[in-house]
Amino acid sequence: MGFLDDDDVKVGKRIYGIPVVARVSDLGPTVHRLAVDEVIIAMPKASGATLRRVADDCRKAAVVSRKMPGVFELLDGQVSISRLRQVDISDLLRRRSVDIEPEASRYVHGRTVLVTGAGGSIGFELCRQLAHDRPRCLALLGHGENSIFEAQARLHELFPGVRVEAVIGDVRDRTRIFRIFDRVQPDIVLHAAAHKHVPLMEANPEEAISNNVLGTKNVVDAALAASVGRFVLISSDKAVSPSSLMGASKRVAEAIVRDAAGRSSKPFVVVRFGNVLGSRGSVVPAFKRQIEAGGPLTITHPDMKRFFMTIPEAVHLVLQAGGMGQGGELFVLNMGEPLRIVQLAEDLIRLSGLDPADIPITFSGLRPGEKLEESLWEHGAVVQETSNPDVLQVVEPQSISSARLSALIETLAEAAVHGDRAMITMSLRELIPTFLPLPLRDSANAAG
Repeated sequence: MGFLDDDDVKVGKRIYGIPVVARVSDLGPTVHRLAVDEVIIAMPKASGATLRRVADDCRKAAVVSRKMPGVFELLDGQVSISRLRQVDISDLLRRRSVDIEPEASRYVHGRTVLVTGAGGSIGFELCRQLAHDRPRCLALLGHGENSIFEAQARLHELFPGVRVEAVIGDVRDRTRIFRIFDRVQPDIVLHAAAHKHVPLMEANPEEAISNNVLGTKNVVDAALAASVGRFVLISSDKAVSPSSLMGASKRVAEAIVRDAAGRSSKPFVVVRFGNVLGSRGSVVPAFKRQIEAGGPLTITHPDMKRFFMTIPEAVHLVLQAGGMGQGGELFVLNMGEPLRIVQLAEDLIRLSGLDPADIPITFSGLRPGEKLEESLWEHGAVVQETSNPDVLQVVEPQSISSARLSALIETLAEAAVHGDRAMITMSLRELIPTFLPLPLRDSANAAG
């Protein structure tokens, strides 16, 4: 029937024989005037706020809407009318569009790349985007055979010309990891394997240490022994002034990688970011299940906020940051403004064709280790721009010597073997001056 466009120069003209009938803001009246059956939203780089407004206008006009895939969904170049889909939460929460830099990850071309945690949400997307740059070999390392099997099969379908090798192994098994590195001989390693759920790690502190700390040490040591040329650790905003054992364990993992960079003068770097939409075990799938059941939606606190980014967008920036590093850098992704979880819940309710008044929301209280709001760097940190405005560098010197770091990791390992939570907490506090578990944080606030 026609196009809508906010460029006044186009309104009234024809593009490929189709008239530009009005501005986007005139969607409602135009739909009724032209008796439109469906609206197609072809704005792949529009912000979440813009898409939210257009989706709301379609809903008010009682017209079906579908949208073209976003920029990162088009990376494989397969654009067709069959790929139109409904607006989803990742569209509405999307920050301003990240500029695609196709050459940014070309450093993997012709190289052997190993990804740990390759069966997870972030790990698989890393593999998918890496495969675009035609590595000599892409090794998928994980301890879950089903997820690795499925990841390998999917990559074979998408990239039949790329050699993809599935490797089953647990990063906690030091001997196995060294054997894998000795056989694969990777040039580049992206370390995404980690335990990530805060309440679970509060209940199982020895697992946070054995997987996130000792597992990272095993992978880093094996990378050094195998003369890996580049190493990228995927970290979390929960590592900043951590209040949880999970966050503290990721902060130690950062220290391990940066210490290795200092000792080897190799480009071993850390990339830190916040929550990603739709990852396994994340809040969005849980909210969808609760909506389907008629509610209530369970939120821990009405004021809780989190940074959000889509998985493809975060991974694209991780790969860019990984190529920038010279050795020991701590990069953070520009996540935009944090979002209230209540707003996310209400958006999901609307996308389900309901009104927020139809689905009750209950507040259960903060869970162990959780904070109301996360940060991407410590208070007072020096943050510098890089060549990419969406990747920032935090200038933060290592606060502990290699010898002291090694000794404390040994203590953590011993405490994990014996399930000694008090020793784990004490050692983490010695390693991380800003680590303040929530009971201690509450006491400090009360005293202040």
